[in-house]
Amino acid sequence: MSVRSYGVLSTYPPTQCGLATFTDALVTSLMSKDNGYTPVDLVREPVREVSTVGVVAVVDTPEQTPLPEVAHQWVRSARGGAIAAAAALNRYDVAIVQHEYGIFGGRDGADVLETVRALRIPAIVVLHTVLATPTSRQRVILEELARICAAVVTMTKTAGQRLIDHYTVDPAKIRLIPHGAADNRAGQPEDRHQPISRSPVILTWGLLGAGKGIEWGIDAMAQLADLRPAAHYRVVGQTHPRVLEQHGESYRTGLVERARRRGVGNAVHFDARYLSSAELYRLIRQADVVLLPYDSREQVTSGVLIEAVAAGKPVVSTAFPHARELLSSGAGLLVERESPTAIATALRRVLTEPGLADRMGEEADRLAPELLWSSVSRKYRALATETLQADRKLATA
Repeated sequence: MSVRSYGVLSTYPPTQCGLATFTDALVTSLMSKDNGYTPVDLVREPVREVSTVGVVAVVDTPEQTPLPEVAHQWVRSARGGAIAAAAALNRYDVAIVQHEYGIFGGRDGADVLETVRALRIPAIVVLHTVLATPTSRQRVILEELARICAAVVTMTKTAGQRLIDHYTVDPAKIRLIPHGAADNRAGQPEDRHQPISRSPVILTWGLLGAGKGIEWGIDAMAQLADLRPAAHYRVVGQTHPRVLEQHGESYRTGLVERARRRGVGNAVHFDARYLSSAELYRLIRQADVVLLPYDSREQVTSGVLIEAVAAGKPVVSTAFPHARELLSSGAGLLVERESPTAIATALRRVLTEPGLADRMGEEADRLAPELLWSSVSRKYRALATETLQADRKLATA
């Protein structure tokens, strides 16, 4: 018994957030005959559809022309929206619910519980955030989701262990499936590990906002001013829409001014665009090292980290949980939070120490196959089939 159709609950493009990007890639891969996802040349290439996937998109205001796979739009503020979302999902074999506290209506996104309780099909919940110290309400929401859903997906071992240690969740329901990454190894892979003879490029990308730690990367650049050829730090990505609503571009403006004051205004380059997949592919190919100077101690999942490792790029990162787990075998260097000196020392090593970048890239290449969407979507297909079969057996018992 195989799953013929999937209903996916999440934010979705044109919404610009990490959850929407993740879901877009997952949906594309689930609909692809070879389960692949390679965004070279085109942002959205035609795929040979073998499974029906319908998206229930969580939105603030409805899109007039949503993407073809969007079967229903759940407007957060709409009366009866949670039940209508459940009715849309019930048209499929299995529901896949993407969970972040901030995307659903109600306090801490509690409205998602009403939807999941109304489902008549088995559901898989994918946890993008697992807090070690949740509020009492956050704990109740997550535990209730885990109780109702047939399976609970975490993207790292750390997140799965947190569920066991800090929440009342049935360990038998927990499944580990990595985040997933586009295959940015395609094209000209020999370019990834060329000796650094031109001006080296240090790259940070993603939606911008406080907590990304870009200020520490800028301060580190001031300590690398003696490098020859001179290094350049590219910070790519627009300000997070929620941050933009509340604070405008004050964070980015402050970073630009910080670079000027540190004397590295010509070495730090900001690109305030939300990149297409093809543009991101080209950007990553050009990087010599990816820097993740994040402030968070909680982050158990990072799409940027997964993309960097899957592309075979050396990584310098603060020691947030996902980075500790994924980089422990040698694909990256871990540094202290809020420490420009530690960041500068690690970057200098990658850019100047003979053989280090190559060894890091080779380890990243070893890890990459299990991180690609082709592998990740197969795991979701297998879990969905297992879940549906268990549900049918229960119904006929």
